[in-house]
Amino acid sequence: MTPTEPLTTQMNASEALRRVQNYAKSCYGDSLLSSGEPIFAHACGMSDILSRLDVGDEMHVSAYLFSYLALAKTTTERKQRHEQLAADWGDIQAARIQNLDALMNIGVKVQVVKSDADIDKKDKRAAAQDLSEQIERVRKMLLAMAHDIRVVILRLVSRLQTLRYFASNKIICPPEVAQETLLLYSPLANRLGVWQVKWELEDLAFRFAEPQVYRDISKWLDEKRTERESFISQSIDRLQTALKEQHIRADISGRPKHIYSIYNKMRGKNLEFADLYDIRAFRIIVADLKDCYSVLGVLHHLWQPIPKEFDDYIARPKSNGYQSLHTVVVGDDGRPIEVQIRTKDMHQFAEYGVAAHWRYKEGSFSKGGNAEQSEYDAQIAWVRQLISWQSDLTHALSAQDKALKLQDPHIYVLTPDARVMELPRESTPIDFAYHVHTNLGHLCRGAKVNGQMVPLNTKLQTGQTVAIVAAKQGGPSRDWLRDDFVKSNRAKSKIRSWFNAQATADYVAQGRTLFEKELQRLGKTAARHEDIAQALGFATANECYLAFGREEITAHHIETHFKETAPPDTRDPSSDDKQWVSAQTGKFLNKGGVLVVGLDDLMTQLAQCCKPAPPDDVSGFVTRGKGISIHRSSCDNFAHMKVQHPERVLPCTWATRAGSRYAVDVLIQAHESVDLLKDITDIIAREKILVSGLSKQRGTSGRCQLVFSLEVENTGQLEKSMQALRQLPDVRSVERI
Repeated sequence: MTPTEPLTTQMNASEALRRVQNYAKSCYGDSLLSSGEPIFAHACGMSDILSRLDVGDEMHVSAYLFSYLALAKTTTERKQRHEQLAADWGDIQAARIQNLDALMNIGVKVQVVKSDADIDKKDKRAAAQDLSEQIERVRKMLLAMAHDIRVVILRLVSRLQTLRYFASNKIICPPEVAQETLLLYSPLANRLGVWQVKWELEDLAFRFAEPQVYRDISKWLDEKRTERESFISQSIDRLQTALKEQHIRADISGRPKHIYSIYNKMRGKNLEFADLYDIRAFRIIVADLKDCYSVLGVLHHLWQPIPKEFDDYIARPKSNGYQSLHTVVVGDDGRPIEVQIRTKDMHQFAEYGVAAHWRYKEGSFSKGGNAEQSEYDAQIAWVRQLISWQSDLTHALSAQDKALKLQDPHIYVLTPDARVMELPRESTPIDFAYHVHTNLGHLCRGAKVNGQMVPLNTKLQTGQTVAIVAAKQGGPSRDWLRDDFVKSNRAKSKIRSWFNAQATADYVAQGRTLFEKELQRLGKTAARHEDIAQALGFATANECYLAFGREEITAHHIETHFKETAPPDTRDPSSDDKQWVSAQTGKFLNKGGVLVVGLDDLMTQLAQCCKPAPPDDVSGFVTRGKGISIHRSSCDNFAHMKVQHPERVLPCTWATRAGSRYAVDVLIQAHESVDLLKDITDIIAREKILVSGLSKQRGTSGRCQLVFSLEVENTGQLEKSMQALRQLPDVRSVERI
């Protein structure tokens, strides 16, 4: 036996099935699925459904092994189980189960939109759009993972068994499971042509999604059953007689009525029950193509056809390969009858779709069978089906998608909650993080792929589940801009934007420092920064700081601005600085003996040690070369200097100049909480106080310390905000420093 040959090729079908049943029962024991159904019972149910599809016995083996890998609790155990599966059942079967396990985790996270009148229509549209996009990504992911079409059929069969379990045990089916079935799995079954599975998926899912409507339709069908069956029987007898006269052999039978299709037709055409002609329907199966059209002629001779309801799907097959003649005729009682006419081969495909293909390709468990021989044919058929399905969903298939077919330029990976993300091929966990959310990308520090830690430059593959390990604070690394770390332009753009923003913030801070130093040098600390910025051609002070930090403007521009707006200087230019300051001091003393900060024409600066602001009681101290330093009278530094040099102390007061702002620092002791910073800044903003800086230090037991650098018009404004801050539940103390 070769390494890739299924073990089942060495035994007959019944022996293989008995062996796999015992094997599965031993492995699964009493283990349950998330639905509550025993895993072994689920596998038996899948095998029962496959029996109706007339597929090869290899599919039954796969059904019993479907959850073998899912029981692994660790990556190591999963690897060991895969190796054991390959040893016991062959590499091909092991690969199929691995692909099936990946598909079992794919789904649409359906948001069930409530019908309450108070829900915003815009929110409903957004949710519907998100759902549509998610369905499209799931379709693309299925296409990318389409190594073996049998895996997808097994996934459909597993979902059908789950719905059967809910129905037979009268268990409430989760709404998202029912809607996911109608939106994703039923259309997929239709495109694959597995109609037996499709009808049952739809009817069961509809039963759970719309129980009252389902009951109403079922009740109506039951009430009319006797009348309907009697009419169909009489019509069939009449048609058989006419066909025998034309020497045409045909099998005629009533066609099953599927509740979900009835509901869709009623909704789509706005019809009542009595108006539905496909409730009364039968199917005619003949030997060859010629007889299809012969039967059509006999049928239209017996009963009047409705021209607009005729469809020739033989000449123009449906995109999924379905072929048949459909016509509607007016019966003897004047009511419509829907009729389908097809050959046996067409009926075989209509009933089993691509599942029938595998029955003929696989044969049985003959030793000469090679399960890999038909892989290419299967791949092409699978791609053709899914491309057609995409057309149904989007109503437009791009030329690029047609051209690429098997070479999709994207990969499709899963988030931990099973949402599908579309990324460029060769994307890394960093690309994934930025695709989920920009902040997650900035804070990304590690990644787990299928539960295992991997390097951040690992190339992701379709079907993998990716979880990001994020830091609480920080930013990206410049190394990420290399091609081996980040593939998507979106992620690269976000990373560059972060570094540009950081550089901008640094330039603004640096520019503000230089700006304030120049105002101190010029003795213009009371001047409004916004006014100066606008005079220099900037919309805001921050824009001016940024230009200063980038050296787009210099101190010369500020100095020139004040020279152009200053009144003529009448002092004697021959006097030295010391004499001039003395003269100016004498001038304000003559006006009342008090220096008016922000109004008198003397070089002043607000001391950084105590940061005074109106209406603080202040005093001036004459410095060497830096003019007069203004302190709070209660300042410890000022008290020390006053003792050392009492002759340099000057009485001061504040000018009542509207719009001036003064820098102050506030210390807040608090308990950490999610909304702490937001609550604090809301109060500060409400009082129209500007924030120029913030530092935060974490303590023990969930405590923290914040220092806010603020710009206020007066201390009354500051005190009001501090009182409000003290009322916050997480704040322990607030004080000015």
